[in-house]
Amino acid sequence: MEEINEIIKVRLKKLEEIKAKGIYPYGEKFIPQSISEIKKNFCENKEVCVAGRIMAMRKHGKANFLDLRDSTGKIQLYFKEDFLDKEEIYLFDRLDIGDIIGVEGKLFKTRTQEETVQVTGFRILAKSLRPLPEKWHGLKDVEIRYRQRYLDIITNPEIKEIFLLRTKIIKKIREFLDNHGFWEVETPMLQSIPGGAVGTPLKTFLDVYGKELFLRVAPELYLKRLLVAGFERVYELNRSFRNEGVSPRHNPEFTMLEVYQAYGDCSEMMRLTEELIIYLANEVLGKTKIVYQGREIDLRPPWKKISFKEVMREKFGITPDQPVEVWAERLGLRLEKGKLSRSQIVNFISEQLEPRESSPVFIVDLFSTFCPWAKAQADNHYLSDRFELFIGGIELANAYSELNDPLEQRKRFEELIKDERAEKIDEEFLLALEYGMPPAGGLGIGIDRLVMLFTDCASIREVILFPQLKPEKE
Repeated sequence: MEEINEIIKVRLKKLEEIKAKGIYPYGEKFIPQSISEIKKNFCENKEVCVAGRIMAMRKHGKANFLDLRDSTGKIQLYFKEDFLDKEEIYLFDRLDIGDIIGVEGKLFKTRTQEETVQVTGFRILAKSLRPLPEKWHGLKDVEIRYRQRYLDIITNPEIKEIFLLRTKIIKKIREFLDNHGFWEVETPMLQSIPGGAVGTPLKTFLDVYGKELFLRVAPELYLKRLLVAGFERVYELNRSFRNEGVSPRHNPEFTMLEVYQAYGDCSEMMRLTEELIIYLANEVLGKTKIVYQGREIDLRPPWKKISFKEVMREKFGITPDQPVEVWAERLGLRLEKGKLSRSQIVNFISEQLEPRESSPVFIVDLFSTFCPWAKAQADNHYLSDRFELFIGGIELANAYSELNDPLEQRKRFEELIKDERAEKIDEEFLLALEYGMPPAGGLGIGIDRLVMLFTDCASIREVILFPQLKPEKE
């Protein structure tokens, strides 16, 4: 820390010297060409202008080389005093790694054939007062990487590629759904009653109405209102929040895709999910065979289906009509308020599948008690018409035939309250259902987890630009 403080003192002195010459060290408008385009259309003696951050400096008397990086790539700069005026020479002597500059010059190739800009003029656009980390990968505390993500990206360009790919995935999701006749909508993030998923909400307060509100745990119940309204195909790329644990696969704030199709059902959502993910793999990665955490995953259809009901019966002697206490005892799980939570079951499924299944697998025939918003199967009310999708051991998607019976939905709400998994009945939602909601299929896909899969990242924090972190030690 003492060494860094000394470097900052030296840089502050340079800053004052620059200001003393009447030079503004935090720049004004400068419109550069991109480094990637300059390299793509390289032509010797062509005049160019470029801007970016200094990443390396090699000073050799009156001739000096710098590496400059912008958002598209890196290029070498050649500074020679013969081509600079006195003010620029003075300024150059006060440049540091990390400074952002704009330059003008001509292209040429060095004796080693490196594409280079011979600088004929430049200006400083931002003086960096702190040194960039020299060995970022050597840091043991990954919390610092996430907390100072900007440094993580500056010093590790491959990290930036993860987030560029994330952006491309989201763009292609929209493209796919738009081309399939779905409309993107936005629903409230602040809700009077958190619903659409069983989860612990984050609370807030709206002063103007003197009202307690919640950050949504899911947008589901508002999207279903739109089905009532006549929007037959809708989706939302939404931010949702759950006041629960943080782990390699959980962040309190996360991104979900939710899709609803009137007159569809669970099987239609299964087909849509398969098509969407294969489309994304081809469009974003250019392939349907990927590697996640050392295991090859083949995304080509058809995807495997496993019956949760049959696994429970064959391996544990469990049937859906048995008391929950029997399930807990035979699975070795602890009851929470007399119930098994959906997260307990999801984790159990993941642990059971992890050693055996890498490629996509739909878990079907799930017990109705774990999903209060799904229709039951026509021939067995103990089972929901629903699936969970696992790829590479990650729970990636959840879909079902939506419950559109207002009387049955009220009964389910009452059971949630009785089991202390909800506090209130959402009367506004039930009112909408009473006007008639068409049968529909609904789908949720975890975007953060999908990006983990496509980028081979083991932790969700690697694919969220600014993940939630524990407080810094004082």
